[in-house]
Amino acid sequence: MSAEDIEMELTARITITLACVAAAGALRAQEPQRGHGQAGHHDAQLSHMEHRFEDAERYAKSFDDPARDQWQMPDRVIDALALRPGQSVADIGAGTGYFTVRLAKSAAAPKVYAVDIEPSMLEYVRQRATKEGLSNVVAVQAASEGPNLPEPVDLVLIVDTYHHIPNRVEYFTELRGSIKPLGRLAIVDFRKGAPGGPPDEFRFTPDQISGELEDAGFVLHEQHDFLPRQIFLVYQAK
Repeated sequence: MSAEDIEMELTARITITLACVAAAGALRAQEPQRGHGQAGHHDAQLSHMEHRFEDAERYAKSFDDPARDQWQMPDRVIDALALRPGQSVADIGAGTGYFTVRLAKSAAAPKVYAVDIEPSMLEYVRQRATKEGLSNVVAVQAASEGPNLPEPVDLVLIVDTYHHIPNRVEYFTELRGSIKPLGRLAIVDFRKGAPGGPPDEFRFTPDQISGELEDAGFVLHEQHDFLPRQIFLVYQAK
């Protein structure tokens, strides 16, 4: 499978994951989102929701292909998050565990909640964690109205998915209650004009994302600029 095929499958997987998590909001969204951002892709999200990713073994070959590491730079992203022992992380849109496993194996060894809407993906993550001896990974079945986290976490990580969430201000306002005081929300998503990922009209500038998240009760805490294709923004609740 070529690098281009990997990116196409990854983008499709990303689309269904959080689009389905926020499906209830999408069904209500008859107009583009008002405010700082521009949603405007409701119909595309609903069409992606019709595609199921039930064959986790098949998709793992593309989602976890080493070619992705060249532009996703997962180890450097995790280092920048500076997690501490005893902390917990929610990897929302975990898929086959690309970030989940790396987070669990990092020096801080945090508890990692792998959150996904697709049961087969969660089962894959469970089996993967067992095979790799990662007792600090907990698979969480997301519902249409939210991620179903069992407890507040120190960090929520959302990679390559922000642009697929409808009703973002509402979604992140609710999500704020699942983040501990002084906890953080990290957003990694495609930069305008960068190769791969969705069309440019579905991408956002850092100012647009910060504007929406400010409306949801967050303030920008850090910004990292080392990713070749993506923005990397870290927020805290006001």
